[in-house]
Amino acid sequence: MATGDVTEIRPTIDAALVRRLVDTQFPQWARLPLRLLDPAGSDHVIYRLGEELSVRLPRHAWAMGQAGKEAEWLPRLAPHLPLAVPVPVGVGRPAFGYPWTWAVSRWLDGEVATVEALADSHRAATDLAGFLTALRGCDPGDPGDVIELTTRDDLTLPPLAARDRDTRAAIARLDGVFDAAALTALWEAALAAPAWDGPPVWFHGDFHTGNLLTLGGRLSAVIDFGGLGLGDPACDLMIAFTLLSPRTRAVFRAVLGVDGATWLRGRGWALTTGLSAYTAHAATDARVAAQTTRQITQALLG
Repeated sequence: MATGDVTEIRPTIDAALVRRLVDTQFPQWARLPLRLLDPAGSDHVIYRLGEELSVRLPRHAWAMGQAGKEAEWLPRLAPHLPLAVPVPVGVGRPAFGYPWTWAVSRWLDGEVATVEALADSHRAATDLAGFLTALRGCDPGDPGDVIELTTRDDLTLPPLAARDRDTRAAIARLDGVFDAAALTALWEAALAAPAWDGPPVWFHGDFHTGNLLTLGGRLSAVIDFGGLGLGDPACDLMIAFTLLSPRTRAVFRAVLGVDGATWLRGRGWALTTGLSAYTAHAATDARVAAQTTRQITQALLG
C-alpha cells in the first residue's frame, strides 16, 4: 500500500484491471464475462462475473476491510438470518497498483428496495424487524469472546457524541434548507438519551434502503455488511426513517420492541447520517438529495 494519508487514495478501477485481478488470482473464473453494474454503491465498484458471481472493489480506503470482514462473519451469521446475505467465495489481494483487498461473492438477484414500493408495506416493516431481531439474537460467543470482539476497531462504532461537531456544522450550513432549530432540538435530545444498557448485540451498521434487495415485491436480501459490529443496535433504526412511513414505522417499532431511549438514539443516527450525505452529495446528485431530505424530515417526525 502507498504511504501517506490512505484516505486520499482513489485508485482507477476499470474492466481491464478487474480482468487481470480475477484471471491471475482466481483462474477458475478467467473465462467468465465481466459486466459493470451501474449505478453501484458509493463505496464499491461492482462487476457481475458470469451469471452467478459478483466482484466488489472498494473505491475508498474506509471500505478496504469489508472483504475480509464479510468473509469472516457472514458464513457464521447467515444460517440464523431470515433474509439472504452475501455469500463470499474469495478474497482477492492487492495487485497491479490496486491497493486493497477485494471480494468475489455469489450474485444475489433482486432490485434495490424503494420507498415507492415498500414505505406503506406492513409486511416489509415486519420483515425488517424480524431480520434485526434475528441479527441481534446471533450469539457472539462466551463473555471472553465478547470482550475481545467489542475492542476490535473493525467491529466498533463510535458513539453519536463523536459526530457532534460535524452534525452541528451541517445543521448551521443547511439553515434555511431545513429547520435548524428543530434539527438542533432533535440532535440534543438524541445525545441526552440514556445509553444502551443491554449486552452488546450484532448490528448491520449501514441499514438503509440502498442495502436492501427485493424480489416479487418482497424483501429478499440484505447486502453491504462493511459496518457490521457489536454494541448498541440503535444505528440500525435508520431504516425506519429511510424507507418506512409513519404508519409502518409504528409497526416496525412494535414488532422489534424498541424502548424510548433506543428509538431516540436511532432518530439521532438517521439525522446525522442524513445530514452528512446531504452536505456531501445533494448539490451534485438529485437522487441523494431526495433520499436524504426524506430521511431528515422523517427523523424529525419521529
